[in-house]
Amino acid sequence: MPELPEVETVRRGLAPVMEGAMLERLELRRPDLRFPLPERFSEKVAGRRIAGLGRRAKYLLIDLEGDLTIIAHLGMSGSFRIEMASDQSMPGDFHLPRSKDGKHDHVVFHLRSDKGEGRVIYNDPRRFGFMDLIERSRLDLWPGFVGLGPEPTGNSLDTDYLARRFAGKAQPLKSALLDQRVIAGLGNIYVCEALWRSHLSPARAAATLVTPTGKPKKQLTALVEAIRAVIAEAIAAGGSSLRDHIQTDGSLGYFQHSFRVYDREGEPCQSPGCGGTVQRIVQSGRSTFFCADCQK
Repeated sequence: MPELPEVETVRRGLAPVMEGAMLERLELRRPDLRFPLPERFSEKVAGRRIAGLGRRAKYLLIDLEGDLTIIAHLGMSGSFRIEMASDQSMPGDFHLPRSKDGKHDHVVFHLRSDKGEGRVIYNDPRRFGFMDLIERSRLDLWPGFVGLGPEPTGNSLDTDYLARRFAGKAQPLKSALLDQRVIAGLGNIYVCEALWRSHLSPARAAATLVTPTGKPKKQLTALVEAIRAVIAEAIAAGGSSLRDHIQTDGSLGYFQHSFRVYDREGEPCQSPGCGGTVQRIVQSGRSTFFCADCQK
């Protein structure tokens, strides 16, 4: 499933074409994706200008004039494709096959702007993605957003905040970081990478990063810095592009070549001077990659 950097990559790819454009028509080629599409979806959004594109955790937000927001989730295989009347090409290097089969084009945004007419097409072979519609003023009340923690890219994520969340928690550190109520949008790949960078074991108790008086230890400071760094680098590189993920121009990101520990079971640890070997364990049904020699 695409993680935060992948969704941010999609947002940045769509923004130049969609922001400010008139959504003349929303074409729905089936009544549902993972869930039924919103009632009177096309009717409610047609003729509205797209005010902006945002992101919350792993969700894409398409803000429309008139206090409406389309919430889109890519699921396992969802992707957006841009087709402008003046340019039908799909630039980018295709390192993995993408779906171009029209039978999987389920939702089509028909746009008009000073760039001309065009379409943004949502394609999803597995149909694990979904879309919803809500008033922008009630966005925080949408069920998927209630109780979400701060973004890993925002100023709200700092050592004092995590110290408060980790204090007294015997929960394994990796599980605590994957809790969306603690940090929104942080997924399995980047948690593994951040823990490796900060030399912390995924199995150690979250509370061990906090002093008895509730203050953050230096290891927690290193963890916060690692989270920020790995997310920033992934966004800059265009996401991890694992499996079905693609950028909106058809190209794939290159951050997967920068993974230091994720999916490297049996390989030498890349931490300078370590000499250990990357291992894989399963935590809560998810693969965890780490080096037992340098992650304590």
